[in-house]
Amino acid sequence: MRPPALVGVAVAAVAAVAGCGHPPVHTGDGAAHGATVTRYSIDSRFTGGSRAQIAVRPPGAERPPLLVFLHGRGGGPETNVNGEFLSALRALGRRAPAVVFPDGGDHSYWHDRRDGRFGRYVMREVIPEALRRLRADRRRVAIGGISMGGFGAFDLALLNPGRFCAVGGHSAAVWATAGETAPGAFDDAADFARNDVVAMARSRRPAPHLWLDSGDADPFVPGDRALAAALGIRKRTWPGGHEGDYWRSHYDDYMRFYGAALADC
Repeated sequence: MRPPALVGVAVAAVAAVAGCGHPPVHTGDGAAHGATVTRYSIDSRFTGGSRAQIAVRPPGAERPPLLVFLHGRGGGPETNVNGEFLSALRALGRRAPAVVFPDGGDHSYWHDRRDGRFGRYVMREVIPEALRRLRADRRRVAIGGISMGGFGAFDLALLNPGRFCAVGGHSAAVWATAGETAPGAFDDAADFARNDVVAMARSRRPAPHLWLDSGDADPFVPGDRALAAALGIRKRTWPGGHEGDYWRSHYDDYMRFYGAALADC
């Protein structure tokens, strides 16, 4: 399901997305909410062409942990670089991770498929480049995302067990069968089967720290409940739907999870 687009505001070399009722974050290639925000591109051999990245580095830490945050369908790297996210990051203080927001295209669902090996792109290009540029701690890496990105985070972590300290799915786009999936989410039934996160979760634990949440009116509630049950974790449910207002209202919850999990790695 495609989340509603947020309003993008390009400022100098960095695009930032304004939260509802909040002014845009003027980042440039400089500081925002105490963090350094930069934009760069990866010439991806796995997906073809140039892929934009936005990276945020908190002040102070010499070797911060890294959070890889994946956007939803129809979004882009700038989708979550807004005032609420940056405020939640700043509130973590010394626990704040560096964050990279990669470009996953319109509907890649962050997995290897016919039109691009998006899983390998994240694992072999996005993460190594972010670790280098942000001078982050390669032993403390978390991955999370919203909707399509929440699915992608669990898919990548389940396919690469032991690589991440923590995994978070926020309104994760999880379906029970290939026939239920949104058009374009998978190549075919075989592609879905290779990336069936619920089936994989029954026999694998992707990371020590796991999180799933969604609004009580979200159409992905059944899939997320099935994934939580397969993982043996509690799914958090708050009022709301599959929409930007819901996610922006819970950035603080998300970032507290990642900060605590990465500190425990």
